[in-house]
Amino acid sequence: MVKVNIIFYSMYGHVYRMAEAVAAGAREVEGAEVGIYQVPETLPDEVLEKMGAIETKKLFAHIPVLTREMHEDILAGADALIFGTPTRYGNMTAQMRAVLDGVGGLWSRDAFVGKVGSVFTSSGTQHGGQESTILTFHVTLLHLGMIIVGLPYAEKRQTRMDEITGGSPYGASTIAGHGGSRQPSENELAMARYQGRHVTQIARKVAGK
Repeated sequence: MVKVNIIFYSMYGHVYRMAEAVAAGAREVEGAEVGIYQVPETLPDEVLEKMGAIETKKLFAHIPVLTREMHEDILAGADALIFGTPTRYGNMTAQMRAVLDGVGGLWSRDAFVGKVGSVFTSSGTQHGGQESTILTFHVTLLHLGMIIVGLPYAEKRQTRMDEITGGSPYGASTIAGHGGSRQPSENELAMARYQGRHVTQIARKVAGK
């Protein structure tokens, strides 16, 4: 059995929907045990309310929050970790950064070395830092010793020119639009499912399972 965990941060639900699609793709692989977790929120409720995020975050309130006590099992115990984060000035969110900054103990004993890592993202505009967010995220995964897997051009949906769509060889992505008005398209969700399946297949090979 190959163990794959999806770790995400979402404010308005776009990355959550992509995470569910990634998980669905991973579950298509025989013998896959797939978990999905959200990282802890660091913003106070009064700030979230001003940002209009209180109601949208209720959509995925049922998803377990990844606490520090869970790091050993959920992070170190997985064969593959697939991370989802919105862009923040071309980088991951502070909430996701806080989680990764807290795994120093696992890093010091090489707990991530040889595991498969992958990233997907969301931005408000077509060129809102999607590629730089994933690529800068990869730097952290390399420091942890992980094997990076992206979204190969074998997934032809990323080459579509007949509609606005996210997706790149670095990973699946969605475009949220002004004020988060645009939801992930079927094309973007299909790429997320592909990524989940692709990462899980590679993780199974790497783990010899």
